[in-house]
Amino acid sequence: MPRQTSDVSTTTRAADETLEDYTLRFAPRGYRRWSPPVVATTALGGIAYLADFSIGAGIGLTHGTLNALLAIAVAALIIFTTGLPIAYYCARYNIDLDLVTRGSGFGYYGSVLTSVIFGSFTFIFFATEGAIMAQGLRVGLGIPLWLGYLITTLIVIPLVIHGMSALSKLQVWTTPVWLLLMVAPMAYLVLSDPGSLGEWLAFTGRDGSGGVSVAAVLLGAGVALSLMAQIGEQVDYLRFMPPKTRENSRRWWISVIAAGPGWVVLGALKQATGAFLAFFVLGLAGSAATEPVEQFLGVYELFLPGWLAVALAVVLVVVSQIKINVTNAYSGSLTWTNSMTRLTRRYPGRNVFVFGNLAVALVLMEANMFAFLNSVLSFYANTAIAWVVTVASDIVLNKYLLRLSPRVPEYRRGMLHPINPVGVVSFSTASVISIAMYFGALGPVLQPYSPIAAVLLALALPPLVAIVTKGRFYLRRTDDGISEPRFDSTGTPVATSYRCHVCEQDFERPDVLACPTHEDVVCSLCATTDRTGTHLLPPQSSTLPRERERVVTGT
Repeated sequence: MPRQTSDVSTTTRAADETLEDYTLRFAPRGYRRWSPPVVATTALGGIAYLADFSIGAGIGLTHGTLNALLAIAVAALIIFTTGLPIAYYCARYNIDLDLVTRGSGFGYYGSVLTSVIFGSFTFIFFATEGAIMAQGLRVGLGIPLWLGYLITTLIVIPLVIHGMSALSKLQVWTTPVWLLLMVAPMAYLVLSDPGSLGEWLAFTGRDGSGGVSVAAVLLGAGVALSLMAQIGEQVDYLRFMPPKTRENSRRWWISVIAAGPGWVVLGALKQATGAFLAFFVLGLAGSAATEPVEQFLGVYELFLPGWLAVALAVVLVVVSQIKINVTNAYSGSLTWTNSMTRLTRRYPGRNVFVFGNLAVALVLMEANMFAFLNSVLSFYANTAIAWVVTVASDIVLNKYLLRLSPRVPEYRRGMLHPINPVGVVSFSTASVISIAMYFGALGPVLQPYSPIAAVLLALALPPLVAIVTKGRFYLRRTDDGISEPRFDSTGTPVATSYRCHVCEQDFERPDVLACPTHEDVVCSLCATTDRTGTHLLPPQSSTLPRERERVVTGT
């Protein structure tokens, strides 16, 4: 069947634009030229953000030190546990979290729900970090906040549009400077005034209510759990991990754990540090004690001349915010592009959403979202938790334990059902109930428990729904029409190259499938942008999950 010229030009342009960082698709072995430590360092560079200090400060000043530390520990444990299987799965199969979500219970279009959640996360946190950078520019250079917001938005654009190649260099080279500027003042403060730690541990919060409170711990944990969606940004880098082999297995695992769920260890330490710094500078900074620039400035001024203290505080803030906000803008552009391409079957170009994401973040900054940070994050936490825990539950329970979900990932259009009730029902139920609890609809006694309810519901519902539906809605087809398996006997993606007959680009085996109207193959993105369905294989009758797995893997 002849192809229309407009479709060819659209798909070719889409293919060309996604080859820099493999937007919307599997990251092929030929592109993954970085070592595990370099990928891990790049991923960890994205957690240089200072919002942790503000979050910890807000929790500590409100609920007291002991409640804050327990809240931070509870949140970190949940985030690490749920992030580990996701990080492994993305690094092992070289796909991002949106592609994983499609085949982990949500379906081809069902995962658009979670793309909205993750996309919102990226511009909320871009606005948060941009506001912190603007505060630093105001303190150091006297730049008004409105102009600082604009500067912090524009400064990341040249870096983000170049994708992984530019971001890896930025994160690796700026990490030593960031570590030195952050750790040095803390070391000085603890060594020069060890008694301040005891005073801080005895601090009971602004309300002075006293000891440990379960409600206070859970309310604080709810704020910290809003960062659960950070794993999505971590795996945007981890998808570029090289294949795991016997020779690099140790380095591979260390890198995946450290840069995947391990981000929360450093995050928890930063939150605890923020609570300490806010207590330390409370008498000096007053209501501004939750602003990281004021926290570090207060410590720098103890042992440095005023002008140098201001300069270093500003440099720390600027370096930190650039490191994280290039990640926020990059990940946001990926997820919004992914969603719109699926819904419209047109590829608008990732850079369109770089500017779109930044525009929304700028509006939030100008609206002074930072003043309502903890309230915004507490509400957002419920949906973020429901999404991430649902995916983690499907991977661990449905894929590896119950075998109700195909173990190997599937994300290609035509291979998945449009909607899978396993993920959609689980996510929606956990979100609605936990949000209702958060707003007090189920009574004030249950209100603090909304994040825990989101965790438990999102953990338990995927296997229950999968059992009820017997796993029928995971795969629309059991094979993709190509005889060669997508993965070898060790589970590693096969690197054989195939040429897509639509865009005429070469792609590795996991990213292509047979075309029913041509004796040829089509890549996943051309299948996505196929507006007529010409290149889609017909559905197959359902088979048992274990039979599906054997067919898909070729084992």
